[in-house]
Amino acid sequence: MKSHKLTFQQTGIVAIGQAVCVGIMLIIFYVIGQFDRKVLLGGICGGALAVANFFFLALSADMAISKAENKDVKGGQAAVQLSYGVRMIALFVILFILVKSGLCNVITAVLPLVFTRPILTVAELFRKQGESNA
Repeated sequence: MKSHKLTFQQTGIVAIGQAVCVGIMLIIFYVIGQFDRKVLLGGICGGALAVANFFFLALSADMAISKAENKDVKGGQAAVQLSYGVRMIALFVILFILVKSGLCNVITAVLPLVFTRPILTVAELFRKQGESNA
């Protein structure tokens, strides 16, 4: 259960970071005069997909750790590989449907997926600063 608490905590950090990054992205689109409903929906859907992708990644990592602790390393590896495949296919299908339906701007729907790694890096820097100051 402790690992699930960490998963939810990290997912919350990613969600907050996504909200900030998507907000900045939407402001940039507004400033350059390209803001419309498709841009807004793309940002919202892309951010939500990025958070969901991270959440399911973290859950599969938790499952793999549990299996490894129970001496089932191959089962853990298989769980992570299956999770990766399913997540990538689901992301592709959902993004394809959103973009082809004309509901979302391609750039604003895909860009939030790129934000996750920098969000985690910045969060880790803040965490390490907090530890060194304590």
